[in-house]
Amino acid sequence: MQYRTLGSSGAVVSNYALGTMTFGAEATEEQSRAILDDYFAAGGNFIDTADVYSTGVSEEIIGRWLADRSELRDRAVVATKGRFPMGQAPNDVGTSRRHLVRALDESLRRLGVEQIDLYQLHAWDPITPLEETLRFLHDAVTSGKIAYYGFSNFLGWQLTKAVHVAKAHGWSAPVTLQPQYSLLVREIESEIVPASLDAGIGLLPWSPLGGGWLSGKYKRDQAPAGATRLGENPKRGMEAWEARNADPRTWDVIDEVEATAGRHGVSPSQVALAWLADRPAVTSVILGARTVEQLADNLAAADLRLTAEETDWLTEVSQPRLGVYPYGPMAQEQRSRKLEGGR
Repeated sequence: MQYRTLGSSGAVVSNYALGTMTFGAEATEEQSRAILDDYFAAGGNFIDTADVYSTGVSEEIIGRWLADRSELRDRAVVATKGRFPMGQAPNDVGTSRRHLVRALDESLRRLGVEQIDLYQLHAWDPITPLEETLRFLHDAVTSGKIAYYGFSNFLGWQLTKAVHVAKAHGWSAPVTLQPQYSLLVREIESEIVPASLDAGIGLLPWSPLGGGWLSGKYKRDQAPAGATRLGENPKRGMEAWEARNADPRTWDVIDEVEATAGRHGVSPSQVALAWLADRPAVTSVILGARTVEQLADNLAAADLRLTAEETDWLTEVSQPRLGVYPYGPMAQEQRSRKLEGGR
């Protein structure tokens, strides 16, 4: 395991984080505790959860595990999120001070901690004034309820606006952003990655295996079945079966990942994770294991070193389709400049 600073902060986290969306849903409490034990035994120290994961159950499981693991409690860096609905009333959702005050206190209670290391807004709120949200986060930092804060699922302009509004008011600055990012989903490289690099924001990619597609478990034109996420629900979210299976780029990427895995004698998952962990601005890749076996396989990516040539092959075959403008090659050229001048 490698260690990196949490964005521009001084806190240090492992370059693979443990995502816990499965806790209390796809993984029982017993399985979840075993996953936590194995993750920390491998050198990991960064746990990521959210209040909406199993409607608070994920946080509760982590809280009980922390209470029983006093030797690891101080070592653990705990991140959670608030924003999505935790009830049916109008103020049970969003990033208003009204909602976040309660959401943060409930997360602290469920986790059994006095301070959350990283508190994240789970998504942008188009209704609440940004100043209201950022002032709440600044107050939470100064009161000691959270050490740092970050965002999830923000667009580039939203991230940049938040950074500069906080700076203009002299408030605490964000340190991280959680976007979806993988060899199959690279569109964030056009705006979000440059915005993060400009602001010193560390990326914490979620769904690094493209919802399981990059693990090699699915086959071309063979509808998934059995105890897999798409086997249980082929229309599941952004990784739904039909659209990705019909896209030739999906299989071009998977073929290259599997070929690289074969050369190293490792799993396709490890190749996909190793590529992502070395991308610009990435602080820690979030692993979402359902079992200890999945976790062990994913964590082995920490020991895998791709050659420069292999990285280039994977990067080339997975290039997203950007269109002509504003992100295509000619449009990028318009924004470039040679030091020596001329065209």
